[in-house]
Amino acid sequence: MTKLEQDLIAMFEPTIEDMGFELLGLELAQAGRNSTLRVYIDHENGVNVDNCADVSRQISAILDVEDPITNEYNLEVSSPGIDRPLFKPEHFVKATGEEVRLRTKLPQDGRRNFKGDLTQVNGDMITLNIDGAEFMIMLSNVEKANIIAKF
Repeated sequence: MTKLEQDLIAMFEPTIEDMGFELLGLELAQAGRNSTLRVYIDHENGVNVDNCADVSRQISAILDVEDPITNEYNLEVSSPGIDRPLFKPEHFVKATGEEVRLRTKLPQDGRRNFKGDLTQVNGDMITLNIDGAEFMIMLSNVEKANIIAKF
């Protein structure tokens, strides 16, 4: 996570929690001169479009005052959806036993993309079972991770 992403979480989290939601995490995807700031929120009763719009208005006000992003960007506030993103260690703990897809920051075992069952979380280390082989990956090396939805 970049310093800017950490700063944005620190800016948004108190407001989002005061509104009764959990800030799961955020992604700042930069594509040339335009960027997308995607903020994921959750609630024990789920999240609807009106909730996302309310949180978006509050975050927009914070961004207007603080102005932390120097280039143009689009703000998206979203529920985690069925392919729930995993940001924090506690998210990985809750996802134990689920099939996940993740990408590492640095190559590990000659690859950066992994898809398998999350079998264990031990401190800063997760274990994935991929076709009977176990892979241990440091959480600090995870760039992006999602639960794979099963129908």
